[in-house]
Amino acid sequence: MSEFTATDCVHMARALRLAERGQYSAHPNPMVGCVLVRDGEVVGEGWHKAAGEAHAEIIALHAAGEKASGATAYVTLEPCAHQGKTPPCVAALVDAGVAEVVVALKDPNPAVNGQGLQALAGAGIQTRVGLMHGEVELLLRGFLSRVTRQQPFVRLKMASSLDGCIAMATGESQWITGADARADVQRLRARSGAIMTGIGTVLADDPSLTVRDTSLDNDGKQPFRVVLDRNLRMPLSAEMLALAGRTLVYCHRDKNRHALVEAGAQVIKVEGDRDTVDAKAVLHDLADRQVNDVLVEAGPRLAGNLIENGLVDELVIYQSPHIMGSETIGMFRTPTWTTLADRRALEISDVRRVGADTRITARFAG
Repeated sequence: MSEFTATDCVHMARALRLAERGQYSAHPNPMVGCVLVRDGEVVGEGWHKAAGEAHAEIIALHAAGEKASGATAYVTLEPCAHQGKTPPCVAALVDAGVAEVVVALKDPNPAVNGQGLQALAGAGIQTRVGLMHGEVELLLRGFLSRVTRQQPFVRLKMASSLDGCIAMATGESQWITGADARADVQRLRARSGAIMTGIGTVLADDPSLTVRDTSLDNDGKQPFRVVLDRNLRMPLSAEMLALAGRTLVYCHRDKNRHALVEAGAQVIKVEGDRDTVDAKAVLHDLADRQVNDVLVEAGPRLAGNLIENGLVDELVIYQSPHIMGSETIGMFRTPTWTTLADRRALEISDVRRVGADTRITARFAG
């Protein structure tokens, strides 16, 4: 028999919905929600909005006031017991007289990693762990990827025709998908700590790589703009260099770095080969910069390179209901794939209409 009741599930589901409110603003911190319940009544709720601001538990405790005494706290992630930018949540829960804490997921962050649960138990507070842990792992997969794998969760976004083309042979590509799909991409951008592209896309399209949808509650944050540019061909006139936020240019040869730095970029030298920058080294550096999620918006060369090297965690394809024909450019450049045995199987997790287009979400099998 499960130690969790239907009522427990209802309150943890509410905590999960609260946590989701931080999807555009909480990073690099994890999204966390908290619900306080006493005698069957919800007496306080909270969610974490941004780094440096109050954690979900603190907000819920303030909302509950004296009613927090004797209550059960439903929290999506293990409360912290250490002093960071804000005081430890465990101390606040203990001081408020909370009787029980139900946690969906133990926090693998070395600064927490069971210490919060131990501190609660040491203070005489009952704890239960694991309720809806799968749902919380899905919500926090970027954060969990960074703290356990030392690299962000990589989401590769492509827009294509029904026959798998991303541009005409001339490079013409605006716009393959409709306005609704492009608006949906803005939400993907806002959820990301960095947006990555290759120098080929910069030279062809001069993208801004910014969140332009002001209706999203992203607390004014802009993701890092990341360009993989082996030989530093980045134009000093590139639009993204003049925009607010930070542009990170990763290269292998940095002889032109000073002019680019003066133009507003941060230039980082990493390993590479004759054709490309080592994308895995880039991802490790981004993890060190506390980036949880990377959205890749790139051409077929970089997209294919990431797939070949097993660096794509999720694939999001916006497919438009038209055919572009033979004089076109395909989604992925994978010159080493020469037989059917080289193909990569996908597991599709979601298919839905976005305006006139279809959004397919998948991951590589295995």
